[in-house]
Amino acid sequence: MSQEFAICLAAITALAILGLPIGHAMIGGSILYLLVAGLDMGIAAEKLVQGLYRSYVLLAIPLFIFAADLMNVGSLSDRLLHFCRALVGRFRGGLGHVNIVSSLIFSGMSGSAVADAVGMGRIIINLMTRDGRYPASYAAAITAASATIGPIIPPSIPLVLYALVSNASIGYLFLGGVLPGLLIGAVLIGLNAAMARTHGFPVEERVPLRALPGVTWRALPALLMPVILLVGIYGGVTTPTEAAALAAAYAFVVSIVLYRSISPRAAYDTVIQSARSTAAVGLLIAGAIVFNYVVTVENIPNAIRTVMAGWELTPTTFLIAVNLILLLLGCILEGTAILLVVVPIFLPTAQALGIDPVHFGVVAVMNIMIGLSTPPYGLLLFVVANITRTPLAAIIRDILPFLGVLIVALGLVTFVPELVLWLPRLYGYKG
Repeated sequence: MSQEFAICLAAITALAILGLPIGHAMIGGSILYLLVAGLDMGIAAEKLVQGLYRSYVLLAIPLFIFAADLMNVGSLSDRLLHFCRALVGRFRGGLGHVNIVSSLIFSGMSGSAVADAVGMGRIIINLMTRDGRYPASYAAAITAASATIGPIIPPSIPLVLYALVSNASIGYLFLGGVLPGLLIGAVLIGLNAAMARTHGFPVEERVPLRALPGVTWRALPALLMPVILLVGIYGGVTTPTEAAALAAAYAFVVSIVLYRSISPRAAYDTVIQSARSTAAVGLLIAGAIVFNYVVTVENIPNAIRTVMAGWELTPTTFLIAVNLILLLLGCILEGTAILLVVVPIFLPTAQALGIDPVHFGVVAVMNIMIGLSTPPYGLLLFVVANITRTPLAAIIRDILPFLGVLIVALGLVTFVPELVLWLPRLYGYKG
């Protein structure tokens, strides 16, 4: 590592500690690197513009964000929640099951863990804590844990970002996330069932089976969104970016025209909120693009590949090492920054070891999503703590068992690649 690169890293760290957003910090540190190295500082702007202009896939991100915000503001979330409650609320610990199943369904629309926790999570937490049926810390913990499903099951904003840095197919990445997402849901439901028996969580009033068709019919327009997305992408009708536009348009029409649950003022506020969220992600992507140019100039990926080749790592030991590194980084860093800056450094080594890029991408995103719920700085922990007004220490205590089963699911996906690759290969993937 050169002296100039060391100065760059020190500048990024110092700026981040001082409170500057990580995207701004990366841009500032990278420009300082260009200055100290005697390179043209205009390269920063050139690489930034090229990276954003040439990445058509990035258009999917604001569209998925807009669709998720529309669902949070309108009544789609309420209708989905009623459907999930009728489906699985009849069992002991039923509202915990509802929390997880609603995340599975909502994840097929938003692609964002935070959107899931803020939107659907806020509603289900209120239901769980009403009349003291569940401890607020437990409701917060299971909400944070289940929200990690959102970016695994398609559509997925993190998988879109991984496609940006790896050139892997978004369509196959989306398919690769389906079974791991369902696996996460299954292990969380199993743990919640065990916790419900241990702690005597209540059994909810059963929704009569004769009422289920009516509940399903009222939720059907919302339930159709993931179907439309998947049919559009894998039926060859739309590209993933066009499918994102279709999702946003569908959410808009259903919320405003069909359900009439959003006023013109609320629709305008939703557009503004989506634009702010998109700008925040865009600045982080911009910073990563410029910093990745610095990393390329320093030849860091090839240097790491050379070092790891000297260690004679097998694909299995490499994946174990990557899991440990990403899980540790997830405790202290923002997930998108890890995905855009750290993961590309490992890609050449993964490719040299013959690890499938779709499998590697899903494993990396699972690590980063678990990091969102990992102490001390997991973003989802702060989100649910703010919703429940519960001390963070209590939430951390209750989320530890959920983190345990999430890591078990991660291990299965890591060591059984077919859990990721079976569906893509079914649709013609040759990897």
